[in-house]
This record gives sequence, structure tokens and C-alpha cells, in this order.
Amino acid sequence: MSLPELIEIAPPETSRSATLTVPGSKSITNRTLILAALAEGEVTLRGALWSEDTQVMVDCLQEIGFMVNLAADPAEPCNRTITVYGQSGAFPRGGTENQPMELFVGNAGTAARFLAALVCLGTGVYRLHGVPRMHERPQGALFRALRELGYRIDTPNDKLPALIHGGGPSPGKCSVSIEQSSQFASALILSATRGQWQVQIQGENAEESPYVRMTELLMKDFPHRGGQFQIEPDASSGSYFIAAEVLLGGLKSNGNAHSRILVRHWPASGWQIDGAFPNWADRIMKAEPVSNSAALSVSRNGDLGDSIMTGIVLAPFARVPVTFTDLGRLRLQECERVQALRTELQKCGAKILESGDTLTVFPSELHGAEIETYEDPRMAMGFGVVALAVPGIRIRNPACVRKTFPNFFKKLATPPPEGLGVDIYNGYTKKNLADDELFAE
Repeated sequence: MSLPELIEIAPPETSRSATLTVPGSKSITNRTLILAALAEGEVTLRGALWSEDTQVMVDCLQEIGFMVNLAADPAEPCNRTITVYGQSGAFPRGGTENQPMELFVGNAGTAARFLAALVCLGTGVYRLHGVPRMHERPQGALFRALRELGYRIDTPNDKLPALIHGGGPSPGKCSVSIEQSSQFASALILSATRGQWQVQIQGENAEESPYVRMTELLMKDFPHRGGQFQIEPDASSGSYFIAAEVLLGGLKSNGNAHSRILVRHWPASGWQIDGAFPNWADRIMKAEPVSNSAALSVSRNGDLGDSIMTGIVLAPFARVPVTFTDLGRLRLQECERVQALRTELQKCGAKILESGDTLTVFPSELHGAEIETYEDPRMAMGFGVVALAVPGIRIRNPACVRKTFPNFFKKLATPPPEGLGVDIYNGYTKKNLADDELFAE
């Protein structure tokens, strides 16, 4: 059994003390899968996320011809130990122009971009395609850079689906803009050593892009000649439980202890920009009102990455207006996230102003509403946190969390100390959902 089409989460009435695990970082897992495929020997990735986006990457690598073995991770059900047998940059032959090798990337931006660069190092023809939303998402800057390196890519609109003609290593230089996505630069950097490419990055804050910096740091630390690599927990996924503690912090049991919710092994490497979320959550909630002062400002360029969405759903509970800036890339991801956040928060009674790529969220009294998730896991998880403090929040298509965090709702419902122990109901029947009904498949 899996999650029903509509769920309702009952806010807890007493405190919760929990220490939870969250699955491995999606960003690190999919980057290291590419690096492992290009390595000179066997690489074992420990703590790797096992969700729709990483399964897509593994399936594609296996389709290309790489040997990949999987083993369960006893510490976290949504992690795997993944062993990839690198071939030193060698590839089995791909398809032909008439019968290309089909690589389905779903709606995984990392897979779509990273594989596009990787298969250029192969021989033969590869057809990358995904779900309709992935065919709307930008790919052009990456395709232009690969053409600059001499590779042939056939697509009528510089988006997926696309035919990519592998040509093997092609020493040369290219430039790539990251205005729409930093994944374009990361895709090239991951395959650049094998491809003998020199990559120049252009665009806003190109030298400071946190996800490009993550890629470069991983390149330095990765065991390119074989070995083991530990993937740290996903800070973006962990942000929901940090937000949960903030929202539930005032609850007490029998007049005693307050809620205390911790995430095991919170990432401290500096690789993930969202590792800073606990500090930002604290700032959002503790900022003091000052007359004639500007709202607290949080930027998608430099302050937070994907967890800025968690900050946005937390902001109505703050004491001051909070302005979230540089949100343009959110419009080009799993859904049009700026519009989606504004629309769904306004359904709940939040006062929000949208101006360009900025949202200003004002302190608001929220009420229950039926939330559309737009097939975006971060919408489902963000409003799952809102539901901990607001009665009557009902979430449509909660199973979309399978993309990045399949057992998110199980974590909410599992009794403490491994979860929060909240009640989750079928939104239609009002039946309390059992443990085996809370996993997203």
C-alpha cells in the first residue's frame, strides 16, 4: 500500500522529543554516481539516497552499460550502499541514429544535465527524454557549451527530448551560463577531466555558486582511482525537521519539557549551502519588529539553496516581514515554485507580495486549506511542516515525495524518538493511516 491521493495531518498537542535520520544528499549522490562511473576502479558510495531521482540515474548508468550493485543501508531505509565499477572513462557502444539508446530521466534535473555531458564521452547515439515537465525545463546553455566542444546534439528547441551523438573525449574550451541553472556547469565539470575540457562559467555569482562549489569540492575529495565515499545527509531534507522544532518548540508535556527535534549527523562539511538552514530558521523566527525597518532578507544566491522554500513556509509564523530574493531559478524547477508557494500559502491566509523574483511574506494567521503539490516533493514536505501548527491542512498527491524523500511522512508518523508521532489521516475517509500506508511509491 502507498499514500492515498489526499492526506490530513493532525497538529500535535504536546511536545515531541525526537532524533531522526534523513536520507543522503540527492545532490551529492547523483554527482558521485557520475564520478564513480568515470573512476578507474570500483567505488562504493555509502549513505547514498535511494529515491526516484537517484534510481533514474542508476537505471540510466546500467542502461549505458556500467555495472552497479546495490545493498540496503541498516541506518536509513531510504539510503543504499551503491557500488559502481568504473571503466576509466570507457563506454560500451550506444545506439544508432535510427535506433538510439533510450535514457529516461523522469523529472530529475541532475540526471538530465549530468547524463547529457557524460554520454558525449561515449560512442553512438543516445536519446535523453523525461516527463512532460522535464521537457519544459531549460537545457539550452548546456547544449550550446557541448556543441562548442564539437559534439552534435539534435533538438528543435534546445530542450529534451534530445539526440546526443557521443564522440569520446574532445579536448577544447567552452563557456557556459548558469543564469538558469548551476547544474549546467556542474555537468561539464564532472566530465571535464575525462573529456579534456576547459570550462569557463558565466552568469550571476558564477564564482560563488554554492552548487558549483559543491561539485568542485567533491572532485577534490572523491576517490577517482577506486575506494569508498561517505555521502552526508541531505540538509534540504533535514530543514523540514528543523522547521518542525521551531514550530513545535512552545509545546509542553504536563507543563514540563519543550519539544526537541534533532537531525542525526547534521552536515558540517560546508558542501551543502542548506547546512546553514538552522541559523536562518532561528533568524527568521527571532527577528524583532522595528518600526520603519526593512524586512529581514534571505537570498537564494548565497544564503540558502532548496531549503529557502522551507524558510518561505515558515515565514508566516515570524514576527516581522521576511523578504526572499533571487528566486528566479525556482520558477524553472520541478514546478513554477514561486507561483506555487504564493498560491498555496495565500489559500491558507498568508499575506504575500510577489515582485519580480522576490516574495515578501508577512506575519499571518493561517487556517486550513487543501494544498496542491504540483508533483513537487518540496511543496508536499513544506506544507507537511505547516500542518504541524495549523489544523485542517490537507495535502494532495503526497506521494510526490518519492522523488527525493520517500519516507518523509513515515518520519512524521513514527513514534518518538525515531519520529514525531503525529497522526496522519486519509483525507477522504478520515482513517488513521498505518505505517505501511505512509511510504511513497
